[in-house]
This record gives sequence, structure tokens and C-alpha cells, in this order.
Amino acid sequence: MSYTPRHERSKKSSNRSLIIAAFIAVLIGFTAVYVNFGSDGNDERPTKLTGTKFQVSPPSKSGNLTTNPSPVVKGLKGLNVGQMTAFVIREQPQEIAQVTFVDSNGVTRNINEWNGKVVLVNLWATWCGPCRKEMPDFDELKATLAGDNFDVVAISVDRGGIEKPRNFLLQMNIKNLELFNNSSGKLASSLHAFGMPTTLLLNREGQEIGRLVGPAVWKSEEAIRLIQTAMAMH
Repeated sequence: MSYTPRHERSKKSSNRSLIIAAFIAVLIGFTAVYVNFGSDGNDERPTKLTGTKFQVSPPSKSGNLTTNPSPVVKGLKGLNVGQMTAFVIREQPQEIAQVTFVDSNGVTRNINEWNGKVVLVNLWATWCGPCRKEMPDFDELKATLAGDNFDVVAISVDRGGIEKPRNFLLQMNIKNLELFNNSSGKLASSLHAFGMPTTLLLNREGQEIGRLVGPAVWKSEEAIRLIQTAMAMH
């Protein structure tokens, strides 16, 4: 019988949980999640999943319970309510791929540049309707909370390059968000993002402590409470 190392089993279990989370977001009423299980780009037609509100109690969004919950679980547990109902809290902080992307000047950036801050990383695209709808919320959130302890990093995955998302942000009068783009088609898969939009919450060490697949009202009281709680933990 072949033996699978524990860390590999944990990784596979974690990835399955993220896939399930994408579909839970649809089932509990997020009716416009664009799911793309291949590359993330304008040259592929996204699949629109229309969810139905089922009268069932959704499973806990805090992940699988552990006998000795980490401080992250203890600190964030119970805060995934209201607009944050679909937010999945990690059992333990998880390392993420050190993805790169370009800024508005074409300079290559790395997500680890934000280490030391709590970061909300949003993956979006101009072809994704719910993503477009969220941009003003993220813009307002950055204006309200961003500083030495927090930032919002919204990364477009448009395959056509940076000009289309640049024009979109200008049209939407987005004033606070920086423009970032990864056109390689690999960013979403590197971060195990199985739907658009996907938003990751990272701790000060650049580790993922939770994510939400699908749209949400990110300027809501529930979202701000969740983020401020993460900022208070270290």
C-alpha cells in the first residue's frame, strides 16, 4: 500500500474544501459566480452558474473543526455572518504561491511585498459581472481602512493585458485602488481560485487565513468587523 505524506493529504483536503466552498457560495444565493476551472482569460467564455436558494442549513464556513483551534480560528470564528456568510475561515494559516503581477507602469510586483500588513487580495476580471459590481466597495474599503496595517490588492486576470482593466477603473471612477494585472492565465490556478470573483484575506506573514468565493458587500459592517479583527490579531 502506497503512503501519502500527511502534508500532502492535508493539501488535497484543503483544495477539496475550496472547491466545495465555490459551490456553497452559489447554493446559498450568490447567483452570479463565474466559474472557470481552466485558464483565466478573455479568450475563454466564462460559465455563469445561476444558484437557487435552498431551504437547508448551510455547513459551517469556519472550515473543519480541530481539537486545538489556532488563534486565527478563535479570533475570526463566528464573524462569517451576514454579508460574510460565504467567507471560509482556514483551520490554520496557509502559505500561498508567491504570485507576481504588473502594476500600472508595467513593473513586476510580488504579493510578498505586502508582508507586514493584513491584505485583502481580490481576483477579478472585466468580463466578470459580479467582479465589476464589487470594485466601488473595494475602492471605498481601501480609502477607509488602508494604511500601515491593511491594504486592498485587486488583481485583474484579463488575458488581454492591462489596458482593458485600466479603462474600466477609469470609467468607474475608481480613485483609491491601484491597478494590477496578471495576463498569464496562471494566477487563479496558482491561488486555487475556482471561481470569479475570489477574495483572499492574508495575515501579516502573507498567509491565507480565509477566503470568499463569489460577490459580497465589502463595505458592509460584517466585512469591516472581520477585517478589523484580523488586523487586531498578531
